[in-house]
Amino acid sequence: MQIGPYQLANNLVLAPMAGVTDRPFRQLCKKMGAGLAVSEMVSSNSLLWGSEKTIRRANHDGEVEPKSIQIAGADPKMMADAARYNVDNGAQIIDINMGCPAKKVCNVMAGSALLQDEPLVSRILDAVVAAVDVPVTLKIRTGWDKSHRNGTRIARIAESSGIQALSIHGRTRACGFKGDAEYETIAAIKSVISIPVIANGDITTPEKAKYVLEYTGADGIMIGRAAQGRPWIFREVEHFLKTGEILPEPNVAEVRDILLEHVRNLYKFYGEYTGVRVARKHISWYSKGHPHGAVFRQLVNRVDTVEEQLQLIQEFFDKLMMREELAA
Repeated sequence: MQIGPYQLANNLVLAPMAGVTDRPFRQLCKKMGAGLAVSEMVSSNSLLWGSEKTIRRANHDGEVEPKSIQIAGADPKMMADAARYNVDNGAQIIDINMGCPAKKVCNVMAGSALLQDEPLVSRILDAVVAAVDVPVTLKIRTGWDKSHRNGTRIARIAESSGIQALSIHGRTRACGFKGDAEYETIAAIKSVISIPVIANGDITTPEKAKYVLEYTGADGIMIGRAAQGRPWIFREVEHFLKTGEILPEPNVAEVRDILLEHVRNLYKFYGEYTGVRVARKHISWYSKGHPHGAVFRQLVNRVDTVEEQLQLIQEFFDKLMMREELAA
């Protein structure tokens, strides 16, 4: 899949997720087979650019290119300024968020709330595209609510504004993450525009990825929550799309090694205090579905040092490996 001058390694994209897709997680997912990973949402409010949180969110040092940074806001001039600022700081693709359903984002008329105001959407897209000389992409939902699925009109506005790829989550703003994603609207959008379309929503298995690609005619797929604690989903999907074969699940030793590398990168990126706390949710996701995972999660959430956290991970996976050996 091509976005502007960038030929991606494949058509699999890690969805931007606030509090999740930091640099260590993006790097891991790219290593595991994602062709593109989009940063956490960065505010267009210039008052926040100097904050530690925003600086970290826009940190792409040493990351596999192309580096895509997502910006959010509702004011065309501020969004244009934010795009320029991020390009000056290394962004190679600017992604505009019009898909986030979070109340704190929608309450300031950003994210998917913008879908209610098509003229404003047009002004924001025109301003951002004109402000930078890198590709600008857009993430939307199918509409504001089920009675107002205006994704097709938004897609046409996006294409005429010069947006170079469009990601669509198969739910409306009102749906949040409830119910099942629907792909009819994504298929309808794909049929009326010629820029790359990336389908998103409930893509949890290689088989589902193939189904969604075929059903919608989309050029690529975007995976978000299904990669939490399972970053190898990208290599599984890539392998299945190429060969039709299902890769075996990683064994316990490989899961342990992936997790240990991940948390060590978190410690390095955030420092010990914050790194240990950020690591907790990832450790929780990796341990889901394993025997005694709930007890392990309770223990991990109580320790505050790198040494204690690493020791608990090691002990948990040693026990899992013993069970695996006994069962073999």
